[in-house]
Amino acid sequence: MDYGKYKYQMSKKAHEAKKKQTVILVKEVKFRTRTDEHDFQFKLRNIKKFIGQGNKVKAAVFFRGREITHPEIGRVMLDRVIEATKDIAVIEQMTKFEGRNMILILAPDAAIVSAVAKEKEAGHKQVKEERETAKKQIKEEQEGTV
Repeated sequence: MDYGKYKYQMSKKAHEAKKKQTVILVKEVKFRTRTDEHDFQFKLRNIKKFIGQGNKVKAAVFFRGREITHPEIGRVMLDRVIEATKDIAVIEQMTKFEGRNMILILAPDAAIVSAVAKEKEAGHKQVKEERETAKKQIKEEQEGTV
C-alpha cells in the first residue's frame, strides 16, 4: 500500500468532516439597569437575529455603583428577554450573578438549528453549481477564441 496515497485520503476525509461541522458562537448583549424601552427593543432585535443565525446569546445586565443593591431590576429585565424569546430560544442557563453582572444564556431552539443547517447546505450546493457554470463559461470562451 502506498503510504502517501493513504495520507492524502485521510487528509481529504478530515477536510470533508471539517466542512460539515457547525460552529456555534456565543454572542453577548449587555444591558444596564437603566436601559430605556427603545434601547431594550433594539437589543432584543439583535438577540433574535443572533438566535436566528443559530448562535447562542449571553444576555448580561451589569450594575454600576449602588445599582447592585437592587438585583430585582436586573432580574425583571432578563425576565422580559426570556418572555420575548420563548418561542425561538431555550434557556440554557438561568439568571445568575458573576461579579457585578447578572447573566442569562439562551440557545436556539432545535427547529432553528436544523433550519440554519439546511440553509447552509443549500448555500454550499448553490455555490458549487455557480462555480461549475463559471468554469464551463470560461472553457467555452477559451475554445471560441482559439
